[in-house]
Amino acid sequence: MSRINKNVILALLTLTSSAFLLFQLYYYKHYLSAKNGAGLSKSKGSRNGFDSTQWRAVKKFIMLTSSQNVPVFLIDPLILELINKDFEQVKNTSHGSTSECKFFCVPRDFTAFALRYHLWKNEEGWFRIAENTGFQCLKIESKDPRLDGIDSLSGTEIPLHYVCRLANHAIHLVVFHERNGNYLWHGHLRLKGHMDRKFVPFRKLQFGRYPGAFDRPELQQITVDGLEVFIPKDPVHFLEEIPHSRFIECRYKEARAFFQQYLDDNTVEAMAFRKNAKELLQLAAKTLKKLGVRFWLSSGTCLGWYRQCNIIPYSKDVDLGIFIQDYKSDIISAFQDVGLPLKHKFGKVEDSLELSFQGKDDIKLDIFFFYEETDHMWNGGTQAKTGKKFKYLFPKFTLCWTEFVDMKIHVPCETIEYLEANYGKSWKIPVKTWDWKRSPPNVRPNGIWPISEWDEVIQLY
Repeated sequence: MSRINKNVILALLTLTSSAFLLFQLYYYKHYLSAKNGAGLSKSKGSRNGFDSTQWRAVKKFIMLTSSQNVPVFLIDPLILELINKDFEQVKNTSHGSTSECKFFCVPRDFTAFALRYHLWKNEEGWFRIAENTGFQCLKIESKDPRLDGIDSLSGTEIPLHYVCRLANHAIHLVVFHERNGNYLWHGHLRLKGHMDRKFVPFRKLQFGRYPGAFDRPELQQITVDGLEVFIPKDPVHFLEEIPHSRFIECRYKEARAFFQQYLDDNTVEAMAFRKNAKELLQLAAKTLKKLGVRFWLSSGTCLGWYRQCNIIPYSKDVDLGIFIQDYKSDIISAFQDVGLPLKHKFGKVEDSLELSFQGKDDIKLDIFFFYEETDHMWNGGTQAKTGKKFKYLFPKFTLCWTEFVDMKIHVPCETIEYLEANYGKSWKIPVKTWDWKRSPPNVRPNGIWPISEWDEVIQLY
């Protein structure tokens, strides 16, 4: 009897151990693997990867935004790159025909979407519904920088980013705001003191380290991993914009303080000059953009933007900079075709090239070409009567976007260093008498052009 009891007990223990082992395998497959994200994305089970944490979070987010008519579109760089590699096939994929999760199941902490704020009709209602359906959401907002310094409006806050977490995956919703110049702007994701910095790994976010500016994208709806989403119709262009999207706001508060100290010139002549200069700048920008040539506000035009958020009325010209490697031989003809004749051409492509075009009412468009050396950049200048050459030295700089005269336009990111090189530490003080051959602190004499090369320039001038 005791022997039988021992056999029964042994069998029961074996059965219990087997059941426990099967339970562990089931728990790992259906719960732990999903939490880890990558496990099921490579499995061979039913509809490969569609139980991953990432896919379920994205699906729930898309269903939520769709039911609430929230106009979101996908801007995640990694997923857009994967889609672009197989774009034609993805475009032709019908809803429900996908058998494998290829995009949203890639192991990751975030998936990035965006929305255009002016199209969003029920912000607060959507926020509550998201939390009621299982998302934990963090809202980042700040005042509109364009209202900085206006006491009655400077406290007004606008939403900039939402970060919504479901399980261990988060949706980063970037809020795009319409700006003058037909472009979209998003703000800096700056956490306030009371916010939980451990909510998600914020350092891994691909949008929000600084404000950004993008062309307004045309959208198209496609099916990705069985989910209907909107993406930019030209994903390649959007992806190319991302690493160069950094935006610098005009210093509105400082500009208002400037005009309190130095009265603005609102004479008829000044207002006419600003109007004509704005039109000239917009025409030049349109022409260079059509050619695919990068450019930025330089010299007095850059100073006017940064110091007073406007065109300096006594500058009498518009100044742009172009890297010499971006020079194209048809620049002159392109400007002439839009009604801007060449006034003079100094230097040559290899050395100190400078172009000047004649706008209406005696306003010039001056284009300075910049050359890069090991530790600095420079542009050249030439005295028309003598052929004497000058070189203007600048610390190395990169380009950022800003808004100026109703346009999205480039300026040096390192603006203060750029202006101090050109105008010294006292650039905040208006100077109406300026000798371009002696006044700039960064000017250096650079020899004289040979007569054989100078004759042609004199004739053009």
